Amino acid sequence: MWKPVLFFALVMFCGCSSAIKSPTIVITKTPNNTIKFSGLDQTMIQTLGSDSASASVWQSLIPVYKMPADTDLKDYQPVQPGKYAVQDSIVIFTPDTSLQKGQTYFVRYYHFAQGSSLWQHIKDHRKMGGQPYTDLILKQ
Repeated sequence: MWKPVLFFALVMFCGCSSAIKSPTIVITKTPNNTIKFSGLDQTMIQTLGSDSASASVWQSLIPVYKMPADTDLKDYQPVQPGKYAVQDSIVIFTPDTSLQKGQTYFVRYYHFAQGSSLWQHIKDHRKMGGQPYTDLILKQ
């Protein structure tokens, strides 16, 4: 009698876990043609900001892309080149070429710390080696 109840309690205890809270990222375009990112992981920003990381490092974390007319082709877009700078807790992206008026852009924010265990990959039905990310749309 107690074995099924104990087994059920054990399954519920081990199988249920709290959801990982993802940070709330806010992106805004400024009048002087820059994009500001706020809400990113503070330790990551401080580490990369103090290292004066190259643009390729920043582009591997929060790349900016042009939104194609066919959104199925989002994964094949080239990265928008530019410079990244850290000011307090905000990352500022200044593109090499001006952002076009009326063009939609998107930012792909990779969650490198989230879901790094094998169990997380199985639970979320993700492919091994694929990094979880969030696409944030910036409309002009």
